Amino acid sequence: MELDKKLVREYIAKRVAQEFKDGYVVNLGIGLPTLVANYVPEGIEVVFQSENGIIGVGPAPEPGKEDKDIVNAGAGFVTVLPGAQFFDSCTSFGIIRGGHVDATVLGALQVDKEGNLANWMVPGKMVPGMGGAMDLVVGAKEVIVAMEHTAKGAVKILDKCDLPLTAAGQVNLIITEKGVIKVTPEGLLLIEVSPYSSIEDIKASTGAELKVADDVKILSL
Repeated sequence: MELDKKLVREYIAKRVAQEFKDGYVVNLGIGLPTLVANYVPEGIEVVFQSENGIIGVGPAPEPGKEDKDIVNAGAGFVTVLPGAQFFDSCTSFGIIRGGHVDATVLGALQVDKEGNLANWMVPGKMVPGMGGAMDLVVGAKEVIVAMEHTAKGAVKILDKCDLPLTAAGQVNLIITEKGVIKVTPEGLLLIEVSPYSSIEDIKASTGAELKVADDVKILSL
């Protein structure tokens, strides 16, 4: 079964949300990761932080109910939950650099078998800036990459990144519409396969050696 773009993004966001534990402080990167706030499992309380100065970010607002003054770091409209707080960048990055973020969820242009991440520029193209990613990937306790497995057929999970790195050796988990891959000292380990893919398909669309866990799961959300 082939998913359209919207369903791919929703599937990845739902799977990422399964990683959170009750009480986690989580930072969501721009783009696809922002969708994760909409799929936190029932009974799990997660505090979302946005590096532009909000803690207590809620799900996306309903169409027509956006507040132009409440946006995330990517300028996307968000809601805030009761008890949310607003603060300056110094405080925001103090939270990040101080090790108070349990997990950060980021998109990627490339990830490799060593957990290296490239997600901020393509040489020769306009660069919007690295943003808070360089701080988040070294400050958060867990780094989760949430992205489509390939880009127009080109592999994004590689033996070695060839784009400028955001950080080296910081990625813990890669979640795509095809499956879930753990970064280990021995390389990449496939631990889950989505119902929309197969082990053979994932290996064929991954540009690095991929070991398969003995207890690999077929995931259904």
